[in-house]
Amino acid sequence: MRDADTEDSPEAPLTTEVVSALVGNHRDFLAFLQKRVGDRALAEDILQEAFVRGLHKVGTLEKDESASAWFYRILRNAVIDHHRHRTAVGRKLGAFALELEQHVQAEADVRGAVCRCVGQLAGTLKPEYADALRRVEVDGVPVRDYAAEAGITSNNAAVRVFRAREALRKQVARSCGTCADHGCLDCTCDKAKGHCR
Repeated sequence: MRDADTEDSPEAPLTTEVVSALVGNHRDFLAFLQKRVGDRALAEDILQEAFVRGLHKVGTLEKDESASAWFYRILRNAVIDHHRHRTAVGRKLGAFALELEQHVQAEADVRGAVCRCVGQLAGTLKPEYADALRRVEVDGVPVRDYAAEAGITSNNAAVRVFRAREALRKQVARSCGTCADHGCLDCTCDKAKGHCR
């Protein structure tokens, strides 16, 4: 049992016997940890932290207690802390992944609604403008490839795509009014009549 002076002191003196016991059992400590965490590098990290923590807690070592048994208690607590932390991180990552998945789904729903509305308005443009937007903007065909398909030069295709975008922008502004200024995120378009309510 520790006397009152040792109990109140933050650290008991580190004896050569304690140091020898800890250094002498290094391999056993590492094997103990590796078996419980399944990774040598992680076990080494935990062991290093436990050595540092143990040096600060040497005052908790009872006078008649084995330094190795005392240190194994510190290692058991370190393993428990590691698993608790990993479980908590796993829960947080799972919650974040679910939140991200829900956000992506919501974005896809909004984008789908906007795209349907804009797609219908694109159908009201001149056929060559509607075709240019569909091929370049929706299908992702490069302008030069669209030019070859349409039988026009790349410069003419670029001008056509530009004019088609401008015509669509004006059509959206006419149809949706202020909704278009805010990105059509709360679109209430009356698709049958082609304008917002």
